[in-house]
Amino acid sequence: MTGGFVVTVSFSIKTEYRTDFRRAVSKNAADSLKFEPGCRLFEVCEANEGSEIFLYELYDHKAAFDAHLATEHFRSFDRIVSSWVIDKRVTTYAKIGSEGRDVSLDTAGRPN
Repeated sequence: MTGGFVVTVSFSIKTEYRTDFRRAVSKNAADSLKFEPGCRLFEVCEANEGSEIFLYELYDHKAAFDAHLATEHFRSFDRIVSSWVIDKRVTTYAKIGSEGRDVSLDTAGRPN
């Protein structure tokens, strides 16, 4: 796949809900990969100190992400965790570069 639509989400979670949030977000990730043909990657990461959960999601295109937001599994997840979240930051990107090939950069950061 060349290109794609990347979504990153950073959550700060209330301490008492971290275990429940981990479980809920992991289920949402698994359901997204299983039931959404346009969802190519859904990684759930946790900061070493446990204060932040970071999501890295890759979709075929923005329409696939919009479809994700409309799914029942996402809407259910969002309703369940909303009161557990202190802060949520969403950033989207257009994926560039070549999939499956290393791109070496010169000292100015340009591809060789």
